Amino acid sequence: MSLAILLTIGLTLMTVALAIPILVFLIECIAAWIQKDQHPQILNTAVPQIAILIAAHNEEFGIEATLNTILPQVNFKHQVIVIADNCTDATASIARQLGTTVLERQDLNHQGKGYALDYGLSFLAQNPPDVVVMIDADCHIESGSIAKIAQQAMVKQRPIQSMYLMETPQNPTPKDSISAFAFLVKNWVRPQGLARLGFPCLLTGTGMAFPWSVICQVSLASSNLVEDMQLGIDLALSGASPLFCEDAKTLGILPIQETAATTQRTRWEHGHLNTLLTQVTPLIVASIRQQRLDLLAIALDLCVPPLALLVLLWTATLIASIGVAIFNISVFPFYCLAFEGILLLIAILLTWFKFGRSILSLKTLLSIPFYILWKLPMYFNFLKKPQQEWVRTQRDTIPSSEA
Repeated sequence: MSLAILLTIGLTLMTVALAIPILVFLIECIAAWIQKDQHPQILNTAVPQIAILIAAHNEEFGIEATLNTILPQVNFKHQVIVIADNCTDATASIARQLGTTVLERQDLNHQGKGYALDYGLSFLAQNPPDVVVMIDADCHIESGSIAKIAQQAMVKQRPIQSMYLMETPQNPTPKDSISAFAFLVKNWVRPQGLARLGFPCLLTGTGMAFPWSVICQVSLASSNLVEDMQLGIDLALSGASPLFCEDAKTLGILPIQETAATTQRTRWEHGHLNTLLTQVTPLIVASIRQQRLDLLAIALDLCVPPLALLVLLWTATLIASIGVAIFNISVFPFYCLAFEGILLLIAILLTWFKFGRSILSLKTLLSIPFYILWKLPMYFNFLKKPQQEWVRTQRDTIPSSEA
């Protein structure tokens, strides 16, 4: 077989492989435009007994601000359980002074948010609540959001994911704005599109509610880089696919420090890519065996890599197809990739116009290529030596008066 034929076959396969995530991304973005039902379902149920778990490792500069958004939303302060995990600062004493239940855990051999949350679940097993809500120690949850996701979890008997967005710091750089936009696309637009189509979503790590009957059946004790994403997949495979609640909102803040931002993105994206490579096939197989369309939807959603990487892969393949076309080997891959590029551009622009103009100006949107170049070493590192261990993002030091 000649080299020309091999090149054409290879590029054609790459073109088909890229078509799948691009089409899924486009469908999700278009579906997110569908108007929400203006007659929401009335949840006729008693208010569930709630316990809120917060895994905290050296969060003394931000834990008070986080708890101040949570405590007004609960009837009793002891419902809020802070797991001070391997802390060497004042996290535990601050949380205790605010009246919350504090569990102090010291285990340097098992570090990570998953181990801390599993420790909290073991504590709750002594007197189980109806619903467990999990919130990160560096996040703020909007008023009323806890009740919304807890009640839905109780009624649906499914995990519920609130909308989790990242705010930019003061005087954001173009990179900050683009990061916040990428986060918005992943955690708002795409889950909303899936919800409009009647499909479940992946878990995004904070602002999550679980019926006790569901969460007690799984173990969270791991150092998985994206333990939330894996948890959502495990629960979906067990029959409890997560649902998206756009009426509840949880907010985080992008780190200011360059090192912290890189650490955070590396953990998220390496974890996402590893999950994509290891979980898509089992999900598709399970969807066929169990005849469940929801598992197929989760598998296809998981097929979409981080947006910057998707654009990068498309660009590299397009350049290769141009070379093949110039040497008169084949123009088919080029035409297909050009069409895919148009679809990808349409999806990005539609999403920006509908959801992202408030955080990303058109001028900043045009600087996305530089943002992709910033992330290029991150993807090379995944090929060379992917991150395996859970690493907490270094927090920005914020005086309490500004918290």
